[in-house]
Amino acid sequence: MDLQIAGRVALVTGASQGIGLAVAEGLAAEGARVVLSARREGPLEQAVARIRHSGGEAVGVPADVSRAEQIAALLDETRKLLGDPEILVANAGGPPPGLADQLSEDDWAKGYELTLMSAVRLATAALPAMRARKWGRIVNITSLTVREPLDSLTLSNAFRSAVTGFAKTLSNRVAAEGITVNNVGPGYTATERLEELFEDEAAKERLIEIIPAKRFGTPEEIAAVTVFLASQQAAYLTGQTLIVDGGAVAAL
Repeated sequence: MDLQIAGRVALVTGASQGIGLAVAEGLAAEGARVVLSARREGPLEQAVARIRHSGGEAVGVPADVSRAEQIAALLDETRKLLGDPEILVANAGGPPPGLADQLSEDDWAKGYELTLMSAVRLATAALPAMRARKWGRIVNITSLTVREPLDSLTLSNAFRSAVTGFAKTLSNRVAAEGITVNNVGPGYTATERLEELFEDEAAKERLIEIIPAKRFGTPEEIAAVTVFLASQQAAYLTGQTLIVDGGAVAAL
């Protein structure tokens, strides 16, 4: 299937590793011109080199998306390097784990900036050019916790659910302008985040047992869904959250 995004400018945040990098690679493989962004310059440069080595067009722009001024600078630099982003994949590292009654005010403030406001600021910054072009794709990477909260992931439960609500509201506003807004909710995926949350091998084995697919997902499997949502073929799919979890979430 031709996804019809060759030549489109795509911006992917959190793109130096894991799901973000897999998404950037998937978009580049479809011919999109990709700006990768992440906080750490070294891994970001390596990610860009990896895509270029595979024949894709990619540039890197370091940024901390939990800071409003760095998001503004990221959009400015993207425009200078490749043009206004037509595809935006808002991906930020998950906030720290913690039980609901054990989090500080500072924990909540940092989670708010990283997880919710990064998605809001990126979308609102990219929207004017998408509206002028009458075409745009916004995809937020969230989590299965928006459907099935986990006790130890209070901040993720709260703020990723808020991103979902924001995305649905925004999607209704811009659907008639050729812009779609969707979310991808990864399940238990073999990334550094999973290693941080489940260091014990026995815990991982118990987790695999509750996943109908009996394995963890791969970043590339999450990326495949994300890239489709960024395509022309997904033009009539908006305001949705697609949970990619091997069947782990029990909800319908």
